[in-house]
Amino acid sequence: MHEYTLKVLPCDSGRRLDLLLIEFSDKKKLGFSRTMVQKLIQDGKVRITNLNLINPELPPAKKYDATRKGGVKPKYKVKTDDEINIHIEEDTRDMLKAEEIPLDIIYEDEDLAVINKQSGLVVHPAPGNYEHTLVNALLYHFKALSSVNPLRPGIVHRLDKETSGALVIAKNNFTHLALAGQFSKHTIKRKYIALVKGKMEFDENIIELPIGRHPIRRKDMAVGYGQDAKYAKTYYRTLKRTKEFSLLELELFTGRTHQIRVHLAYLGHPVLGDTKYGKNKEFNRLALHAKLIGFMHPRAGKFVEFYCEAPDGFNKFFDKIRDNN
Repeated sequence: MHEYTLKVLPCDSGRRLDLLLIEFSDKKKLGFSRTMVQKLIQDGKVRITNLNLINPELPPAKKYDATRKGGVKPKYKVKTDDEINIHIEEDTRDMLKAEEIPLDIIYEDEDLAVINKQSGLVVHPAPGNYEHTLVNALLYHFKALSSVNPLRPGIVHRLDKETSGALVIAKNNFTHLALAGQFSKHTIKRKYIALVKGKMEFDENIIELPIGRHPIRRKDMAVGYGQDAKYAKTYYRTLKRTKEFSLLELELFTGRTHQIRVHLAYLGHPVLGDTKYGKNKEFNRLALHAKLIGFMHPRAGKFVEFYCEAPDGFNKFFDKIRDNN
């Protein structure tokens, strides 16, 4: 069983419990998703006591406990000096099994590896689903992986399930923490290729629009200016275009969830095959590919870049459309 404890500071008083726990997870690199946090709360795995309201003369069962009456909710507004205890009973390390899933490994050394992730492969397990992910494949192909997050060995960053392309894997904790620091400081270089709907107006442009949770569909992201919205910046360059479609190269300056997909959908040019934000099926998969990743190698101390050629289907699709026009 894993246990974590945090005390609410005055600056965090009034914040939602689930959002505070997600931030706590990010700082500690625990890898909790919003869904996982909410399930832990709803299952009674998160308990809250307030040190200012405890009466030392009362027996333990009568002491102030925010979870005693009907259970605490994800939207519970935390108070100064609330002590939050998180209990995770599953030993996730025992649940993760190696699986012989093919991997396209484009680079490997003693500290890290870079793979060309195939479309359709989920990067990491989640509670209740510990099979058929990239993590299971990594456990089969590599003898050593970082253990900063036991549920996600080796995983420093992620790509969406349907997004293909370059992904760096950490083989030890030294490398993991060094790379995580670069991601946090936005010094990682990342370029993508995307097929989008419609004719892009500009040859190149920068999209600077904040992204947060959709106000109604909480599993989705959206451009907005709510309390949880975060600054997001995407650069794009138009490589090819017709009246119906455009081929773009994009570079991320921040790494918000679904950033490229949300930004392009907001502009009215959703990524082809994106049924979440674009509701279009002109392409047989999400037409988004991570073509390049660059970073400072933690041990070598030099900047390195790795390139993954865009799938043949991207150019073939575009050329076929252009030839028919």
